[in-house]
Amino acid sequence: MPGTQRTLEGRVALVAGATRGAGRGVAVQLGARGATVYVSGRSTRGRRSEYDRPETIEETAELVTAAGGRGIAVVADHLVPAEVEALVGRIDAEQGRLDVLVNDIWGGERLFEWDGTVWEHDLDKGLRLLRLAVETHAVTSHFALPLMLREPGGLVVEMTDGTAEYNASHYRVSFFYDIAKSAVLRMAFALGHELGPRGATAVALTPGWLRSEMMLDNFGVTEENWRDALAKVPHFAISETPSYVGRAVAALAADPEVARWNGRSLSSGQLAREYGFTDLDGSRPDCWRYMVEVQDPGRPADTTGYR
Repeated sequence: MPGTQRTLEGRVALVAGATRGAGRGVAVQLGARGATVYVSGRSTRGRRSEYDRPETIEETAELVTAAGGRGIAVVADHLVPAEVEALVGRIDAEQGRLDVLVNDIWGGERLFEWDGTVWEHDLDKGLRLLRLAVETHAVTSHFALPLMLREPGGLVVEMTDGTAEYNASHYRVSFFYDIAKSAVLRMAFALGHELGPRGATAVALTPGWLRSEMMLDNFGVTEENWRDALAKVPHFAISETPSYVGRAVAALAADPEVARWNGRSLSSGQLAREYGFTDLDGSRPDCWRYMVEVQDPGRPADTTGYR
C-alpha cells in the first residue's frame, strides 16, 4: 500500500469547487493528512450561488481545519478568468507553491434532463452545463499549472462521473451530460501528456454513487439513516460518502510513485483496493464493477463482494 502512511504536511492544495459533495470530501481528507487546502466556490455565507443550497466554502474550510489541516476559503467563479487568476496569485503570494490541483467544478445538477434528446433539451441549460463542467476546468488549469510546475511531483485530479472504459460504451444521462463527463476524462489524458515530461501527474477520478448532500436530500434521508432509501432504490446500497473519494485523492497525493497513474482514468473503489483505505464505515464500495456486473444486467441488488 504505497504512500498510505505519508503525511501531507507542508503540501498546498487547491480544490476548485469545494463547496459540497466530492469537492468538500476531498478537501477535508487532504486536511486530515495535514495539507493546507484552498477551497474555492461561489456559495458563501453572504451569498448563495444559483444552486441556492446552504453549504458554503467557509464551512468547508472550517471542516478542513478541524480535520487537522489548514483550510482557506476563497470566493471564485471559475468561469471568470480574472477571478481564477487572482485566486492562483493569492496562493503564490501566500505559499509560493501548489502541489495538488483538484478540478471538481460542476454546477450542473439542475441543468440536465434525463434521457431528453439534444433537440428536446433546453439549449441554454445544456450550453450552460458545458461551460460550467468543461470551460471552468480549462480556465483553472491554465492559471494554476505554471505555479504547480515550479516544483516536481505535482498532481492534478480531474473529477468526473464514470471511468473512461464505462463511459466509452454507455450513454450517460443525456447528450450534454455525456459530453461534459467524457470531456473531463479526456482532459486528464491530455494533461498527462503535457505534465508528465515536466515532472507532474494528471489523472481522472470518479467516485461511485455518491451520498452527497443533494443526493441525500433527493431521497429524503440523512447520512445517519441513508439505508432507509433502499426500500425505493435498492441499488443505492452500493453508495459511498464523499470522504471515500477524498481518501482516494489523499492517497494519490501522498504516493511518491503517483506518476505510474499519469493520464489514466481511476475510480475510488479501484484506488481503495490499491492503497488500502476504506469509506467511513470501514467498507470498500466498488461501484463501477457493481454497475457492470449487477445493476446494468438487471440483477437484484446485492452488494456481497462489492463493498
